[in-house]
This record gives sequence, C-alpha cells and structure tokens, in this order.
Amino acid sequence: MNRRDISDDDTGPIRRVTDAPSDRSPGTSRSPRRTPPPEGPRRPRPPAQRPRQAESGRRRAPEPKPEPKPEPPAGHGHSHGHGPAAPASRRVRLLLMWLLIPLAAATVVGMIVLYPWGGDPAKSVFPQGTPVNATITGTITGPCLAEGQVQVGEPPPDAKPCLTSELTMTDGPGTGKSLKLTLPIEPSTPRFAAGDDVVLSYNGGDVANPASFQIVDFQRGTPLLLLAGLFALAVIVLGRWRGLAALVALGLSFLVLAFFVLPTILAGESPLLVAIAGAGAIMFVALYLTHGLSARTSVAVLGTLVSLVLIGVLSAIFSAAASLTGLDDSTSQLIGSLGHGIDARGLLLAGVVIGALGVLDDVTVTQTSAVWELRRANPALGWRELYGAGLRIGRDHVGSAVNTLVMAYAGAALPVLLYTSLSGVGLGSILGAEDIAQEIVRTLAGSVGIVAAVPVTTVLAALIASREPQESL
Repeated sequence: MNRRDISDDDTGPIRRVTDAPSDRSPGTSRSPRRTPPPEGPRRPRPPAQRPRQAESGRRRAPEPKPEPKPEPPAGHGHSHGHGPAAPASRRVRLLLMWLLIPLAAATVVGMIVLYPWGGDPAKSVFPQGTPVNATITGTITGPCLAEGQVQVGEPPPDAKPCLTSELTMTDGPGTGKSLKLTLPIEPSTPRFAAGDDVVLSYNGGDVANPASFQIVDFQRGTPLLLLAGLFALAVIVLGRWRGLAALVALGLSFLVLAFFVLPTILAGESPLLVAIAGAGAIMFVALYLTHGLSARTSVAVLGTLVSLVLIGVLSAIFSAAASLTGLDDSTSQLIGSLGHGIDARGLLLAGVVIGALGVLDDVTVTQTSAVWELRRANPALGWRELYGAGLRIGRDHVGSAVNTLVMAYAGAALPVLLYTSLSGVGLGSILGAEDIAQEIVRTLAGSVGIVAAVPVTTVLAALIASREPQESL
C-alpha cells in the first residue's frame, strides 16, 4: 500500500528539489544539484519508493495531517467542540426564554392594568393659563407704577425698581397686538431685554387688558431642537445603524415616560408599581432594539432586572428606616396642584428606580459584551476563566459608573445643597435634612445596585457564553 511521507507537509516543495535518494556522505554539502536532468521522460517515483529514514525521526506525529481540500473524515474535530456545544446552546436559549417571556408578559399586563383607561387627564386645581408667544420690543427700568399712575417726587430709598416691557404677541388671540407688562426687579426675576422671545400666560380675559397676561419664561424651542439635532447627528455618525436604533429606543423610552408613567402616577396609582412596569418596558425595548435579540442581550436584561430589584428593595428599606417622607418642595407643590394626596415616599422610590436604569443598562451591556469578546478571542476559556477576566474589567467600570451616578445626583441637588449649607448648622444636621437624605438614599442604593450588577451579570454571561457555539459568538 502506497504511503505519503508526512514530511512533505512540513517542508513543502523544498524537499522536492532532490528527487533521487541521497548517496552523499554525511560531510557532503546538501545544496541542490545544478546539472540538467538526464534525457528522456522522467518517471515519477511512487510514494512508497521515497526514503523512509527521515520518517523514523518524525514518529512524534501519530496522525498524518489531512489534505487541504478533501473534506475531513467523520469524527474529526477542531478542539472547539462545535458538535456538542450546539445542543447546550439551545438549552440555554430555552432557559432564557422561560425566564424572560414571563417577565415581559408581566410587564405588559402591569401596564394594561395600571393605565387609567377612559379617565380624564389630571389637571391642576390652580389655573395655569394658556401659553402665548410674544417678542419684547423694548424695556424701561423705573418705579413700580400701575397703569395710569405718575411718580411725584423722589421714590423712597428702599423702593425696589420695576422693569416695564413692551411686547408684541406673535400668536394666540391677540396676535400682532402690543401691550406693556411691569415686573418687579428681584434677585429671582429673569433679566428680560429687547429682542427676547418670551412665553406669556393668558388667563382668558380681555385681550386689550395687560392684566390678562403675565410673563412666564423664555422661548427655548429653537436652541433645544438644534442641540437635539447635533446629538442625533453625533450618535448616528459614530454608531451608524446601531446609533440610529439607539435613538429610536430613546424615543420609545420617552414615550413610555410621557404617555404611561406620568399620567398613571397623576391618576393616583402607586408610583413604585408604575415605575417598575415602566422601567421594565424601557429595559426590554431599549436593550433588544439597540443590541438585537440574542443570548448576549438577554443576559444583560437579566442582570439589569436583578439589580433593579435590589435597588428597589434597598431604597424601600432604608427610606423607611430613615423616616423619609418624600415631601420636598417640588412634591409638596405637586400635591397642592393635584388637589388630592399622593404616595410621596413611593414617588421617591420610583425616582430611584428610573434614575438608576440608564446607568445599569450601560454596566450590564458592557460586562456582557466583554465576556462575549473574551470568549470569541479565546474559545478554550471556561466559565471560571471568563468570569475572572470579566470581573477584572468590571472593577474598572464600577468606579467610573458609581462616580457618574453620584455626580449626576449631586448636580441635580446642587441648589438644595447650597440652600441647606446656608443654615449654619453642623454637617450632620445638613446631611440628615429631608432633601439631602433623599439624595443620599438615591445615590447609595443606586450605587449598591451598580456594584452588584457587575458580578451578577458577569457570572451569567460567563455561564452562557462558555456554552455558545463559536460561530454564534
């Protein structure tokens, strides 16, 4: 039986330069012959006639290497375990489906049950007026005088000046008409100037009477739209189709907040339950739409869900232990405008859950992607090695993520921090104040959830990625 010398695969065509068996002495040079071949047809030597003495030194390779083109025989493997891994991956995917489908169904059912179907939208018991756009054409600073009054003599030394603004309405019932409005100049009063586009509040009275209008705020639509357009352009340029999917997910998240969370809470439902249902919907929509329907995304969803549960439990326990009522200035104003009570502590917990959702998505997706990329780079890694490497990456991410959350809450509460520091009491009294203690609970409970999200998500990703076929990574 003819046998091919396996040394041909190692040395290639260089060995074929000398066809005949070598009869040189050991000290003779092994350089190839330069003499032309003999006349006549050259008979190819069958593989069995090749020298076999070189074979004795190559007994280390017990199996011959396969030919490049023919298909490998049955039972041949590549040391990645492609065959056995696919059934395990199918089992994992089924497990993820059994875990996530009930959660998604519970989210949908919760939204349907909680939403105030057929109810009238909540309105403030205090008249808010109709917004009307106007443009300031001129301003005059002087004494605070009513319409038709005249200043006689010098004003009192302690008298506060007023700003009289001449305006032209650009929409509403008095479009094109001019009017004058006087505002006292206070430290809390915005500084209006000629050329400013402002928003007026119209109470429905006589359009010709200035008392029917009140300056509320500046018009900010154009700069906000420009900034939103710049943000969208940056996301699309960098992320391309995935960036576009992220923008769509962001828009859907905003719709969930605007058309489910806000009206449902205003209708009197439990703010915490509404926040849980809304956060679940945002989580499923944002993650799957941005990152695709895959086992990798499902792991991120599970890690986010576990961390949200932990954040909610910690927030509920410590807000009750610290006797937090949730009745800060904004909540008290909201209750007064609604005209009925609301679960202020539940509103506080709802804010904690929704506020931590964005940072949690970032942490869980990053950890899952890191584990999957480690598995793709080295398919031989087991789940323990993947977990250890992913956890080392997560330690670096935890520090920045927690710092991001703390700075976000501190920035939002900066006016409260400044106002409380004016009291002149000790640091302990400042930190124990209702407004500051709320921010502390938000920050620390969210940070604990972020820290817990790293090992939880990493171990789930390591267990699942180690069982994924290489071609599906």
